[in-house]
Amino acid sequence: MARAIILVIDSFGIGHAPDADKFGDVSANTFAHLAQSYFEQTKNIISLPHLAAMGLVDACLAAGKETFPVKEYILKKGAYGHAAEISSGKDTPSGHWEMAGVPVLFDWGYFDKTVPSFPNELIETINKATGFSGVLGNCHASGTDIIANLGDEHIKTGLPICYTSADSVFQVAAHEEHFGLDKLYQYCETVRELLDEYNIGRVIARPFIGNSSKDFIRTGNRRDYSVLPPAPTVLDKFTDAGGHVISVGKIADIFAHQGISEKTKATGIDALVDATISHLNTAQDNSLIFTNLVNFDQDFGHRRDPVGYAEALEAFDKRLPEIFSSMNDDDILFLTADHGCDPTWPGTDHTREYVPMLAYHHNIDSVDLGERSSFADLGQTIAEMFALEKLDYGISFYKELIKK
Repeated sequence: MARAIILVIDSFGIGHAPDADKFGDVSANTFAHLAQSYFEQTKNIISLPHLAAMGLVDACLAAGKETFPVKEYILKKGAYGHAAEISSGKDTPSGHWEMAGVPVLFDWGYFDKTVPSFPNELIETINKATGFSGVLGNCHASGTDIIANLGDEHIKTGLPICYTSADSVFQVAAHEEHFGLDKLYQYCETVRELLDEYNIGRVIARPFIGNSSKDFIRTGNRRDYSVLPPAPTVLDKFTDAGGHVISVGKIADIFAHQGISEKTKATGIDALVDATISHLNTAQDNSLIFTNLVNFDQDFGHRRDPVGYAEALEAFDKRLPEIFSSMNDDDILFLTADHGCDPTWPGTDHTREYVPMLAYHHNIDSVDLGERSSFADLGQTIAEMFALEKLDYGISFYKELIKK
């Protein structure tokens, strides 16, 4: 029986979605704009021969309807389309749950973009439950900026740095050595239990190291504490049917460890790809390897670094032949994203965009999947691929992948 591999190029949007006006994101286009900025700043044209051969550029041109500089390519093998999101938000859990067949059709709770951001009664409850006398931050902030600004005070006082963003999230930054990882995780677990009435999607532990504001840097020991998806996902159905779901990166955290059989953590795009290939070389039939490449989002999208984003894409593209060569004849590789994060867009938040819906196996021709009305089409395709119970959302494109 076949295996499926899902690679999420976190934040890789390819053109503003039909409802982008509701989010202030009309004209956002992560791929087109990073490629254009890359050319303008370096005079280099982005080269993605393997992704382009699968149909990535064509999908972006269809979704974004704007041209951009990209090296010539041959459309050769792979299915390609562009998918819109029906979930109410443009956050990470909503995007992932929807691609697993369960869109988020309710509104998350959010914290105000004020100082302080968190309600006084919430902070009082957290302090009482955790034994701390207070918190630092209590605002909307960039994760790298806030540790630079408050890291020294955090070490001096021992108080956690708590902050939020435009997402439904409560983030806690703390020094791995001075505060301690175990204490950070315990603090976040306690906060997670206290946020249910606020309908907040995630609590994120953001550990960092360094000696002063000049060299503080976040580590790979991030941990996300998510609420459960509102209904069983394709991961649940797959594991219930005897399948083996392997999480690489933060996938297990995003799904609150539900529907996950095995998990591997890794830091950095290359390490995440290495872990994926390692599992491809050992995973048995009837397995699903699900990988999130978070660095595209956290290192380049949110930091508004189009050149770094472009260079990371080129490096990832060079790794694709290694993934292809590790696949069996009946394996299918899917590449997609969970939202956009246009590195040229004002602010540092996600952008409401179409995402690519690419698929590859060794015997596929070039197949245009067109516009997909929901990320859930991927989950429905996985369900049909493994003969699982049909999901409530999404339209499968499995038969289009296996046409002879």
